[in-house]
Amino acid sequence: MNKNETILLVEDDIKLLNSNRLLLESEGYDVQTAETLEDARRHLRRAPPDAVVLDIVLPDGNGLDFLGELRRASALPVLFLTALGTDADVMKGLEIGGDDYLSKPVAAGVFLTRIKAMLRRAANLPETLTKGPLTLNIFSGQAFLGGEDMMLAQKEFNLLSLFTQHENEILAAEYLYKKAWGQPMRNDTNAVKVMASRLRKKLEGSGYTIKSEYGEGYRFTKVII
Repeated sequence: MNKNETILLVEDDIKLLNSNRLLLESEGYDVQTAETLEDARRHLRRAPPDAVVLDIVLPDGNGLDFLGELRRASALPVLFLTALGTDADVMKGLEIGGDDYLSKPVAAGVFLTRIKAMLRRAANLPETLTKGPLTLNIFSGQAFLGGEDMMLAQKEFNLLSLFTQHENEILAAEYLYKKAWGQPMRNDTNAVKVMASRLRKKLEGSGYTIKSEYGEGYRFTKVII
């Protein structure tokens, strides 16, 4: 079973969209759905998923162009699922940055296997993440500032790890809570605010801070002097 990875399905065929949503949910994935590219952009701004399944021919644009837009801001794994299935189509989709490519119709088992394989590849994070004098050891769960252990609690480390992987991206509180706490946010609506404030103080001198973006979420970014 996966660890509640979130998949964004971008598809204007409602029957196929619902079918794939139910299939992924039956495997334990959280699923976001978008029938247009504008819907997809809203999901990406509010709560970035762990992977995207993207059609090419959509009512308000082309999935290939959208991938170019996405790649300028994110390295999210993307699987094209489209009726365009010639060798030239596949080559183009992969050459511009797609991680995988499937032609409709596709067997449920093949679809799931490709999703799982893509997520496994994407999860190969380096052992350490470094931002200036800030270093996070992903395997030990420790963070160091200028070589000194920041002595972070596990949820603090989880949250800081998320921020460092999404520098300059606005992340919604619901998304941060789900990833750092490992469960959906319910009544504990102030927890992210409190922990972000605590981390902000611990980051002083690192050259980075956590900004609150009113009504949208939080952003990890360099301090502007």
